[in-house]
Amino acid sequence: MNQEIRQIHRVDDRGDPAGGAVLGTGIKIDWQNGPLNRGDRRVEPNGAFVDGVISAAIGRLEFYQGSKFKCRENSLAITKLQEALHWLDHRTKDRERLSVEGTHETRESEG
Repeated sequence: MNQEIRQIHRVDDRGDPAGGAVLGTGIKIDWQNGPLNRGDRRVEPNGAFVDGVISAAIGRLEFYQGSKFKCRENSLAITKLQEALHWLDHRTKDRERLSVEGTHETRESEG
């Protein structure tokens, strides 16, 4: 079933991501608004991250896999979502290595 959802994506005055929301029946996600910063300027998260939402979806599919609804398609979906988490973690580690993680600065390969 393709559930109807409404997405709101905001930007700040520089055009950088500034939060937003996803709304649908049983769904309410408030996205992180602004960077977390680095070092002494680090702040607590104020919203969801894509990684967390993907992890929640994996958890639900794994729950189904422990029930009579276990199937190959759920297993494949879990694998693809785990792959997505892998690549997001790869990006985070690369950004950390370049000392731009937690900021709106970009890597040379991003744009």
